[in-house]
Amino acid sequence: RNSSVYCLLLPINTSVIAINYGVRVSTKGWPVQSARVGYTKILLAFIGYNAEHRRRNQALWQPTDDDAEDFVKSELEPMLRDVDVMRSVFPSYLQRHKDNTLQQKKFIGSMLRVRGGKAAKNYRRISIDVALLDELDAFDSDVEKEGAPDFLAGKRLEGATFPKLIAGSTPKLKGFSLIDRRFDQADERFTFHVACPQCTELHPLTWGGKDEPHGFKFERDDGGAVLGVYHLCPHCAFPMRQGDYLNVADAGVWVNERGDIWLTNEGRFTTPTGEPLAAPVHVGFHVWTAYSPTVAWLSIAQDFFAAYAKQQEGDDSLMKAFTNTTRGEAWEGEIERTDAEELQARAEPFPLRHLPRDCLLLLCGADTQGNRLEFGVWGIGRGGQMWTIDHRVFFGNPEQQAVWDEAEEFLRTAEYTHACGRPQRIYATAIDSGGHATDAVYAFAQKLKGLRVHAIKGASGQERAIDNGNSRVGYKWNGKIERHGPVLWHVSTNLAKDRFQSRLEVAIPGPGYVHFSSELSGEWFKQMASEVRATRRTKAGTESRWTPIRKRNEVKDCCTYVIWLEERLDLWAPRKAKWWDQLEQQVQPDDDLFSTPPSAPVAVEITLPAVSATPPVPARVDSRETSPEDFGSSRWSARL
Repeated sequence: RNSSVYCLLLPINTSVIAINYGVRVSTKGWPVQSARVGYTKILLAFIGYNAEHRRRNQALWQPTDDDAEDFVKSELEPMLRDVDVMRSVFPSYLQRHKDNTLQQKKFIGSMLRVRGGKAAKNYRRISIDVALLDELDAFDSDVEKEGAPDFLAGKRLEGATFPKLIAGSTPKLKGFSLIDRRFDQADERFTFHVACPQCTELHPLTWGGKDEPHGFKFERDDGGAVLGVYHLCPHCAFPMRQGDYLNVADAGVWVNERGDIWLTNEGRFTTPTGEPLAAPVHVGFHVWTAYSPTVAWLSIAQDFFAAYAKQQEGDDSLMKAFTNTTRGEAWEGEIERTDAEELQARAEPFPLRHLPRDCLLLLCGADTQGNRLEFGVWGIGRGGQMWTIDHRVFFGNPEQQAVWDEAEEFLRTAEYTHACGRPQRIYATAIDSGGHATDAVYAFAQKLKGLRVHAIKGASGQERAIDNGNSRVGYKWNGKIERHGPVLWHVSTNLAKDRFQSRLEVAIPGPGYVHFSSELSGEWFKQMASEVRATRRTKAGTESRWTPIRKRNEVKDCCTYVIWLEERLDLWAPRKAKWWDQLEQQVQPDDDLFSTPPSAPVAVEITLPAVSATPPVPARVDSRETSPEDFGSSRWSARL
């Protein structure tokens, strides 16, 4: 009852459900009917179900060995004792036997292993069908320098017929929360909606806020004591009391963010009109304390105002606990953020795909996604001055050659007109290999090394410099095996993003200033502001890193890779001064071509399209025939 749970079920090759739970989860109207419903109890039920019904091998990791031992003694063994059906599949119950230890339980047809998560060896030599992680945020983010715990656990599932990885945790600090990152990566994220007693419209229970027109509101006396709590409906402003909520809770449904997918209380995914749908691959659910019938809304309000009073005195500890354990959200702590609206407000009326006078060099950063490639083109001038020039999206499966042919055509032929009237081409490109289709990226970089295409991989943590070393890699692509492939360059992403952030703080156009075109879409600016710099204090000192706060951040990633290209090309070395002089001479000849600047073309908003996980497949379209208006059109799915 008093532990927060924030759990995520991450599938490998099958459809499962991701769940986020706050504390004191409701025992009324939910799949599990129990006096205490939380992530640990869900795990126990799932373990028993897999052992008795599915006969699948499982492994469960706790943050430490002591936690693992305590889980077996206080949770697992009581479940095996009290659930009668487990006796038929666990013959070693109450026996001193190698099949009944603190580290493993051998069932008929399957086995459960329980391990601590701090040692890398505890993730080895295990072949399983189901991987479970409890309190993920309490694990080391990098287990003995071998990787994240959820990644290491996921490797144990390779080869399983029906693999499932389930990770759960109380969320902790924003930017360092492993479970927060997992939830953000879900294909669909759901909240529980109930019908308003007055207008019958569905809506979730939200915390709201003092300036929000809906959500929780409080009635207080002159001394500040909370007298009553109600939830304002966002549709009709009806003040729903907790009793009203309990009357409609059983008929509630889970609704995704767009509102076009429902999960009914029968466990079926449907449209809002009741038509059946296939279960999404990776789904996230969020529910917090207010949904529980065992916790009074009045007590939630009292806890909040107690935490708020301490926060006003400079003590954030209670508010942090309230945010984590009651609202089921990560605490932001000390963060540095960029506001998308502020960036868009400083945009200038210059056209995209046209180079201003002081823009001398074109660099490109490219990001790979599951169904597309994205290329961000930036102009660079003396002193690190930057301009947004172009952003291209090539839709298609990166595991197939067609989309790479389209990207190659772009890099070989794309030209941009300088203010002097002369065409410019992209000088160098950095493309991320750490996401999707790694071998395809290597093959692409190897083929286009003459165009200065670099395969890169981002890494945060122990960073020495933006250009953080390199290694030679091989690849296998389209039936060709290349043992001596391209150089893989390692990028210290935190340092690169720090450099760009410092440029955003330059207020006067000139060296170091970043120019944004007013033709860029609102989505572009949201992606540019999609990360925050979060800082936490540890025993070893302070640790800080950039972390996404929204799912889509390709624009920011492409920009980061351009910053790395600056470092790799050593653009700001004193010996490069003559090189910059030559670039200026090429675009600024002796005759004055700037007295009458070229007229700007009609403004066209380049809109980053919404991305579908499984887009339809229309007829093939040649990207060379597409115009800026096509970027958000139905022609985007021509490559799959």
